[in-house]
Amino acid sequence: MTASQPAGRIQSVGRRVLAGMEPQKSSPRPRQPEGCLTTAIRIPVRIVALVLVVPVRMVWDALVVAGRFLKDTVLRPFGRALLWLGRAVFVWPLVGLWRYVVVPIGKGLGWLGKYLVLVPLVWLYRYVLTPVGHGFAWVYARVLTPMGHGIMWVLRGFGAGLAAIGLGVYTAVAWLARYLVVVPALWVYEWILTPIGHGVLWILRGIGLCLYWITRVLLVLPALALWRWVLTPLGRFLAVVGREVWDALGHAWRIAGHISLAVGRFLGTLFRWIFVEPVRWVYRTLLTPVGHVLRDLVLRPVAEAARGVGRATRQALATARESVRQARADLRRMLLGEPRETVGVDRREPSGRETRTLGSSTTALTKD
Repeated sequence: MTASQPAGRIQSVGRRVLAGMEPQKSSPRPRQPEGCLTTAIRIPVRIVALVLVVPVRMVWDALVVAGRFLKDTVLRPFGRALLWLGRAVFVWPLVGLWRYVVVPIGKGLGWLGKYLVLVPLVWLYRYVLTPVGHGFAWVYARVLTPMGHGIMWVLRGFGAGLAAIGLGVYTAVAWLARYLVVVPALWVYEWILTPIGHGVLWILRGIGLCLYWITRVLLVLPALALWRWVLTPLGRFLAVVGREVWDALGHAWRIAGHISLAVGRFLGTLFRWIFVEPVRWVYRTLLTPVGHVLRDLVLRPVAEAARGVGRATRQALATARESVRQARADLRRMLLGEPRETVGVDRREPSGRETRTLGSSTTALTKD
């Protein structure tokens, strides 16, 4: 056995282990066999659906493109303008009205309500109603409560006598009601009404059984046969037709989408080669060189000349302002004379960079 054989066995064992560790993929469910009716319905339905859906899908895609273009170019700027107009017409005036009219008026009304209504009410409660209430409570505790206790004692004794009389009357009436009403009613229920009720129930049970069999034979069994042998096959056929029509419409919609995409790309390419590329070529080969020549030969010299005129104008204006300032100073000197020279006062303050020492004095008390 060579050295390569054990290595090959080890690699094969490792691959088996790794394969066992990988999650097993669930096998797809087997497709149920389809009948000849399904196949016969599917092909013509898909052809008809494709013929009918392709124009609708192309019109739909064209409307989507037009709607996006209209939204980006018209509706969105118009909406922003309406939003700004709404803010300017409604929001900002309302905010200003609330901030500068309603809030100050509310604060003023609150101040007036506090000092014209709340403070007088608090004073009335504290110095009028509270003493009156304390007096009424004293009267209630010292006068009304003892009177009420006395009246209740009298009424309690009178009520005890009435209760004894009422109990005797109730006992007599209960005895008479039991032996004159309850006992005869129980006898009538047990020996007369119960047998009559059993007979009526037996009759009604027989009538109900007859009606049940009549209804079953005349209604239920025909309806069951109609459901089982007519409606169920017809529903299955209609379900197959509906499913195939729905699948055909889905396939036709997707195929129409590819066709519409191809037509759109063709029209876009045609528009680019007919309009965009010639315009780009004209801009790149004709307008750009002409613009460069115009910029170099006309615009730049004109700009340089304008800058030179501007510099000369600024210099002339500066010279004129200096001349006017000098003439105004000469006129002031002729009329008012030379201005007096200001004499500097020695405040014994150190210079900006000179530091203070113990021998220096800066106040009036320490001056020499």
